[in-house]
Amino acid sequence: MKRIKLITVLLSGIFAGNYLYAQEVLTLQDAVKFALENKAEAKKSKLELENAQYQIDEVRAGALPQITGSGSLTYNPMIQENALTMTPEGGESTLMFIKFGQPWQATSTLAVNQQIFNQALFTGLKAARTTREFYIINSQLTEEQLIEKVANAYYEVFQSTLQLQTIQNNLDNTTKTHNVIKGLVEAGLAKKIDLDRISVNINNLEAQKQQVINANQLRENALKFAIGMNISQDIELPKETFDVNIEVLQHEANLSNRSEVLLLGKQSELLELNKKSIVANYYPSLSFTGNLGYTGFGESLPLFNRNANKSTFSAVGLNLSIPIFNGGATKSRVNQADIQIRQLQVDIENTKLALNLAHENAKSQIKNSLLTINSNRLNVNLAKEVLDNTENNYRNGLATLTELLDAETAYAEAQNNLNTSLLNYKVAEVQLIKSNGNLKSLVNE
Repeated sequence: MKRIKLITVLLSGIFAGNYLYAQEVLTLQDAVKFALENKAEAKKSKLELENAQYQIDEVRAGALPQITGSGSLTYNPMIQENALTMTPEGGESTLMFIKFGQPWQATSTLAVNQQIFNQALFTGLKAARTTREFYIINSQLTEEQLIEKVANAYYEVFQSTLQLQTIQNNLDNTTKTHNVIKGLVEAGLAKKIDLDRISVNINNLEAQKQQVINANQLRENALKFAIGMNISQDIELPKETFDVNIEVLQHEANLSNRSEVLLLGKQSELLELNKKSIVANYYPSLSFTGNLGYTGFGESLPLFNRNANKSTFSAVGLNLSIPIFNGGATKSRVNQADIQIRQLQVDIENTKLALNLAHENAKSQIKNSLLTINSNRLNVNLAKEVLDNTENNYRNGLATLTELLDAETAYAEAQNNLNTSLLNYKVAEVQLIKSNGNLKSLVNE
């Protein structure tokens, strides 16, 4: 089958409106790239980053002029009369009732408010920009966590594939032995019980094969889910995936490049800005206000009535607010914000310690895995040599069937041990690459 990059094929299928269901070779790089484009975590992280820009726009809007318009229309069916006492010079007082107002009154107003000095607002603008930087780093951390998850799921599928291949090789060898024994039985040179025993062994291998096939299918489905792929899509893994690269041991931990540390550092900046925004409550604030309005009134509806009485009004002014005493509430909030900053510093130190521990553990695991891999490879070669010699001796009547079956089992076990040690190495390799802050290299290899 012609090898085609799976990511290109699947993205083309998306634009065409459906997926291609042909089996394609899936490299680790293709799996990671596909996950970064299609997995829910990656999509949500990008949406959070987009939303951060909207938060900045919202805070920035507070520094711009705030313009509002309002209007009202009032009808007074019964206008209240006010009593007035009229006393002419030298005459008697007379009580008069006079109506103040008109039945209809319409008012429209345009008002503007502009912040001139507001320390809390200025601090909020800085915090908004820092928040966007926080979400950028958080998006990077989400991608790294997704890469780690995909890599581990990918290598588990590969281990199952190697285990299945080992069982198939053992089954093929046992089947050949079965055919040889069958020929010997038919020639009267071997016992039928030997043929029955080898048949039982074949049946057991077939059952093991089916179990591994089922387990491998579950792991493949888990991998597809981890990268956001359609479960119905068939995949095939390349054979070179479990290459051992000892150069990863040459890199030291770079905590300053770790997204976890960068994220906590940005969170510390946000907490500092939060403290400053609380301190800003000690500062006075100054704003400009202005309004322009129109009032119409009369016996009939004043709207669109040329004969209605009209009046305009306007005003401009400055509003100054000076905090004097609030019972110490601001000081208490500042102290609480300071405690949060100090708690985060403890978290940063603990995170660095944990990251260093993970780095050293990954290096130790890789060193141990390399020793185990070399030992298991030698053991596989030795077990294969023993199996070949035992098969030859059995054909010549120098070995029993039990010895032959034991040799086949030992060879299969040696191969499985090698596969397990390879998986342990690759998992540790992912952790070491992660501790160096270079998980993105799995995408760009």
